[in-house]
Amino acid sequence: MKGEIILWLSFFKKSIEPNKNLRNAEIVILVLLILGSIISYGVGFTKINSDVGSISFVQSMEMTRDFEMEDYDGEENAMCDVTYRAGDKELVVTYTYEEYENLDAKTITGYEFKTSDGTKLYFDHQDVSQAQAQQEYQEIMANQTMPIFNFANASLILVLSLLIMMLFSRQFTTYEKSWFMSIMVLATIFSVLFPEESANGVNGIIIMLLYLLDTFLNILCELLISKQSRYNFLVSVLVEIVEIAMCVVLMYRFATMATTLFFWLPIDIISYINWSRHKDEDEDELTVVRRLKGWQEILVIVGIVLWTFVVGYLISGLDIATDFYNNKSIETAIIYIDACASAVGIANGLFIFFRFREQWIAWYICAALEAIINIISGQYVLLILKLGYFTNTTYGYIKWSKYIKSHKEMSA
Repeated sequence: MKGEIILWLSFFKKSIEPNKNLRNAEIVILVLLILGSIISYGVGFTKINSDVGSISFVQSMEMTRDFEMEDYDGEENAMCDVTYRAGDKELVVTYTYEEYENLDAKTITGYEFKTSDGTKLYFDHQDVSQAQAQQEYQEIMANQTMPIFNFANASLILVLSLLIMMLFSRQFTTYEKSWFMSIMVLATIFSVLFPEESANGVNGIIIMLLYLLDTFLNILCELLISKQSRYNFLVSVLVEIVEIAMCVVLMYRFATMATTLFFWLPIDIISYINWSRHKDEDEDELTVVRRLKGWQEILVIVGIVLWTFVVGYLISGLDIATDFYNNKSIETAIIYIDACASAVGIANGLFIFFRFREQWIAWYICAALEAIINIISGQYVLLILKLGYFTNTTYGYIKWSKYIKSHKEMSA
């Protein structure tokens, strides 16, 4: 045990950032990020757990139903949120599906209350209990503090990102470190500017945390692939776990979830073993990579088209309730785009397993399809991940191409 600790310490001593001034600056940033995260958590939890205090009735008003926010056809097991508005005032009432089916009224009488700190609360009844007022107040505070909690979560992930770049500094080029940290900083900014709404009973803060973890792990994984490192597959296992959690929480992208569970998790483990058997003779950390043949490309394209239409058709016929989308047509479009993305993803996984350079082209297409889904779904933080995909895919393709060309020349 003592010997292993000594070996690890020796490894970090050799790998850590060699520039003393830069290393000290990184340590200062780490401390500031940790403090910022702790303070943000403190402020957020204080606000959420604050007492509503006394409330006073302000007025009653007629509020109009917003039908654009509704699309619950056939979702018998869903709880249906109906939004009513009067100018900038908003009231959300939750009905069972049976109640929703029998709901014909286009308007409702809303009751406005005001707390001692000036927060406005809206209900569909006037005899509001203190417990109901407290619950509504906490929900409002939770929505208001989302950017604070998102910053706290993002700061911790930034700490982890900076630690990896600092402790393994000599394993990465200046470009790679700058690229990695730039993507993570952008993801942090977007998580604060574009907080995620709650969906399917899961708070938006948890959803955003999953987005940030997905971005961090995917970016690290992509960087390791571009470096022809077999260790990318170990990180990829964590990526798959996070992405399965996202699909379950949001109740969407079931083609991707099935592909991740039954294809990506096994292929990651098998690929790690395969890449370990094809190490570069001169550099042990590198894996030998190669090109795909023309006839193989045609087979792959035919397989992707067939998979897209068959899987898309089957999944679109399932009756799965989610409140992440409020439009059936959009939901169906997402299903087919996701089916295509999962097909291209499978091709990409096989290309990676067999060490083909064309995996980068497949990843370009997959990233573009996922970006379309993210735009439609309003998942703006995940667009930062796609920006990382596009830039690193270009970098990885060039890097692998140079390796293949140089090794052809050497063998010749």
